[in-house]
Amino acid sequence: MHQEACKRGINGNALFQDCYTGKTWNGGEAYDYEHIYGSEWVHSAYKHLLTDEEIALVVNCPENVAVTSRSINQSKGKTSPEVWFANPRNIENHGIDLKLAQENIKKAKAGIEKKVKELSR
Repeated sequence: MHQEACKRGINGNALFQDCYTGKTWNGGEAYDYEHIYGSEWVHSAYKHLLTDEEIALVVNCPENVAVTSRSINQSKGKTSPEVWFANPRNIENHGIDLKLAQENIKKAKAGIEKKVKELSR
């Protein structure tokens, strides 16, 4: 993820797009790497199929890891995206681009499901 962001940036500086707002983040700014679906959610959903090590691989699949502001990441915490985005205040307070956020949530869920299928064969 970081290598790709460096390719997009200038002079080796990473350049990211916030997965929820669309804001551009440059390397060194106060952004966080975000698990769109957190480890607790993935563990609860797939503990009957996967080991803890496999769950860690699922949580960290590329589709589930993105960049967002520290304030959004801390506000969302361990809450699932469906629950967090159902609160209109979160959308208003953080300048969420709902269409972009929903696209990234859908992509994360598809990536998780793909990785689970791959590991549970």
